Amino acid sequence: MFNDIKSCLCNAINSRLKCKLHNSSYFNILEQMKIVGPDSLNIVIVTAFFIGMVFTIQIVKEFLYINALSLIGSILTISFIRELSPVLTSVIIVGRIASYFTAELATMNVTEQLNALYMLEVNPLSYLVFPRVIACIIMLPCLNILSFITSLFSSSFICFTIYNIHPEIFFISSLSALCIQDIFKSLLKTVIFGCLISVISCFWGLVARGGAKGVGCSTTVSVVTSLLSVFIFDFLLSYIMFNKLGSSVKVL
Repeated sequence: MFNDIKSCLCNAINSRLKCKLHNSSYFNILEQMKIVGPDSLNIVIVTAFFIGMVFTIQIVKEFLYINALSLIGSILTISFIRELSPVLTSVIIVGRIASYFTAELATMNVTEQLNALYMLEVNPLSYLVFPRVIACIIMLPCLNILSFITSLFSSSFICFTIYNIHPEIFFISSLSALCIQDIFKSLLKTVIFGCLISVISCFWGLVARGGAKGVGCSTTVSVVTSLLSVFIFDFLLSYIMFNKLGSSVKVL
């Protein structure tokens, strides 16, 4: 299966490199970027806001118990930027976008619309897969940053309203732990996740068979495979990126 997915990605890239981008291709990419980015923004922000508050409630009371007020912002910031924001954003995109991509392409496949593209001498990989891959690679890091900012402000809100921790104390602690390397690595994670999600979802859409039942089965397998890939690669990337780093927490 992974060899087939790799072959699908390579063929999409090669087919795109061999031809020029026309106005329709630019429009197609922009259309997919809108679907992945702006159309997913509301659910990403709402989810990040409430997950950030829930996570804060679980963390803050434990640090207040050991009188580590100055570490609260640092710990939450590191958790959000390294793990929670990229993974949470990717899971949302899997549920909303991967299922959409697979269902759309699978429907086109079982209704023989892909054969029509071949008859028109249009490469489906170049026309259908490549714009979706580019859209996910570009928009997922943007959603990740917005998710991180939302989680940070929701944490600050909970700290102030429930635990009476002034936002100034929270953000001073937060900024002391935030570094460019963590931001870059978080963005790199989402670029890789975006590539995985888009390629896997398009692959299962293109290999769908068996009418409406096949569309449903392909969509289910696509979502499950994408989620597993995100979790597995998250562990591998976290181990490579952060395992040998020293502590980012600075006691204020």
